Amino acid sequence: MSSIVLTNSKKYLLNNTKNNYLINLSINSLRNYTNSEKTLKERFAEIFPEKQQEIKDFKKNYGHVVIDSVKLEQAYGGMRGIKGLVWEGSVLDPEEGIKFRGRTIPEIQKQLPKAVGGQEPLPEAIFWLLLTGEIPNEAQVKAFSADLASRSELPEHVVKLLDNLPKNLHPMAQFSMAVTALESESKFAKAYAQGVSKKDYWNYTFEDSLDLLGKLPMIASKIYRNVFKDGKIASIDPNADYGKNLANLLGFQNNDFVDLMRLYLTIHSDHEGGNVSAHTTHLVGSALSSPYLSLSAGLNGLAGPLHGRANQEVLEWLFKLREEVKGDYSKETIEKYLWDTLNSGRVVPGYGHAVLRKTDPRYTAQREFALKHFPDYELFKLVSTIYEVAPKVLTKHGKTKNPWPNVDSHSGVLLQYYGLTEASFYTVLFGVARAFGVLPQLITDRAVGLSIERPKSFSTEKYRDLVKSIITKN
Repeated sequence: MSSIVLTNSKKYLLNNTKNNYLINLSINSLRNYTNSEKTLKERFAEIFPEKQQEIKDFKKNYGHVVIDSVKLEQAYGGMRGIKGLVWEGSVLDPEEGIKFRGRTIPEIQKQLPKAVGGQEPLPEAIFWLLLTGEIPNEAQVKAFSADLASRSELPEHVVKLLDNLPKNLHPMAQFSMAVTALESESKFAKAYAQGVSKKDYWNYTFEDSLDLLGKLPMIASKIYRNVFKDGKIASIDPNADYGKNLANLLGFQNNDFVDLMRLYLTIHSDHEGGNVSAHTTHLVGSALSSPYLSLSAGLNGLAGPLHGRANQEVLEWLFKLREEVKGDYSKETIEKYLWDTLNSGRVVPGYGHAVLRKTDPRYTAQREFALKHFPDYELFKLVSTIYEVAPKVLTKHGKTKNPWPNVDSHSGVLLQYYGLTEASFYTVLFGVARAFGVLPQLITDRAVGLSIERPKSFSTEKYRDLVKSIITKN
């Protein structure tokens, strides 16, 4: 057998031998070495044909299996809990919380590569993990960071668009408009117009997705600087990671804030496929709209107060609470304020979740970051006291299935501490993060050839007929 290079410095000769174990061990070492040198696109191109066949066989062999039953109240209740979507990157368990390709948040905090001197995982690595199911090595992440930085330049018409928008237009509206305007750059749209083969859809979707991801920090920071500062932004550092570039573009050089951006982008990236922003991106993408149009649609959903904008509402509520209690953060005072809020017919923002039945692990990750970096910060102490009191009050109130805090109840506090105090901008950061979760799925959708989404709908009258016929039969 000829020589096979297994490392840069050593060669191992596989001779014709009866020791199959040693041969297989060497071949596996070669495969692992080769994979460690490949780019994200090369690895995905190798992985998806097998995944595509696996899905095809799965559908053929088990397509007849009934996986769920639907109650009338679910149809009227926002399809809550209906099993009807395929989402590869993450699954949300009511008790364990989010798992990214089977890994919990504490696990990805330990396992994903980090920047030199950094303590938090790099969001580039979560994109790689969500797309391939594999954890990249440090060299691969560094190359991926440089690739994204190289795609960051905005077309002149997008810059002009942002500069001409009124400052009183909500940052999320500006964000969505800019992403839509990038449709002019869509490689997928151009290839589709020229009649590209279906088997190559994923390739152009991949390129669009990385182009878009590379440009988002520029768009977000341009909006922030235009609306709240002097309109000027720094330049992308081709040698910096994504989180560091985003922080610098916004105007923040504090190393702890840079690490916060890495954590924030990672844990806000994905939350399975049924939430509004993820589902909308997937739905629009299923019509073969480009990644630009698909993500823009998802951002419009994220902008809603029942979804991504909730972090802004939480902060506004906290400020009002702080003003009314006048520095008295005792449990008794906080409990009274919570009861007053509930008895007036309002909700306690930042608490409760459509799926979770425990404290959101994303909340916990942010809390641990605060405990490490600024445990004595006044606003953090207030949030901590609410965390001790609110679940008991909400449980006694009896009108919530989940009395525990979600991600939105903490994220604003972290940003406030480091001086990013403009709450209306927070959802834009959420939007940048969510792109890391929805774009890998969009690439996967195109690679395995998922169909256009088209569920069946009935009128209330038709549902009455359906329910009547079911009751009669039973």
